[in-house]
Amino acid sequence: MNTEPDLLFDGPSGATQTIVLAHGAGTGMDSTFITFFASGLAKQDFRVARFEFPYMANYRTTGKKRPPDKEPMLRETWRKVVSMLGAKGLVIGGKSMGGRIASLIADEAGVGGLICLGYPFHPVGKPDHLRVEHLQAIQTQTLILQGERDTFGNREEVARYKLSPAVRVKWIEDGDHSFKPRKKSRRTEQQNWEAAIEEIVAFLGSLRAAKGSESLPNRIP
Repeated sequence: MNTEPDLLFDGPSGATQTIVLAHGAGTGMDSTFITFFASGLAKQDFRVARFEFPYMANYRTTGKKRPPDKEPMLRETWRKVVSMLGAKGLVIGGKSMGGRIASLIADEAGVGGLICLGYPFHPVGKPDHLRVEHLQAIQTQTLILQGERDTFGNREEVARYKLSPAVRVKWIEDGDHSFKPRKKSRRTEQQNWEAAIEEIVAFLGSLRAAKGSESLPNRIP
């Protein structure tokens, strides 16, 4: 892939901090989930960029569904996005697969932070096939927001993983992989999404407090 991914922006163009969100394996950058987080963070005066991996961008033009690109292509797409926006102070992440791939390139790219919205710690039904080795050594400050009932890694399972001190895991009450709670929890999906945004805003604030203005990227027009 030689072309640069198209970026979709939300939030004020003069914002001093930018977050990039990538989609999960099965839905694009305009999914209800990603759109909620992009608009919610934009309302907090952050600049949010979204993009799509080649297989999803191809689906938009051809209407033909295909599985996600191979990992090298996914990684390279993320590298291009970081290069387009500038790594300094940039916070990257996204939903499930999008966040996982971001986590694989975060250290090498030298970004300012990482946010994973439902991290796929293991495939569903395969708790021994872990995807945590790099998270045990990652240096990038990382926030993982995880539903307590996530079938890709629930609260009990994740408690057993030895993750890097740079990683903080915040639990979304009774949430599944998209943070949706059961009716008996007396919570709503929107409440959980709003709680997740509050955690993200607090995390971004901690990054700014820890590193000061030197960590902030150039403003994006």
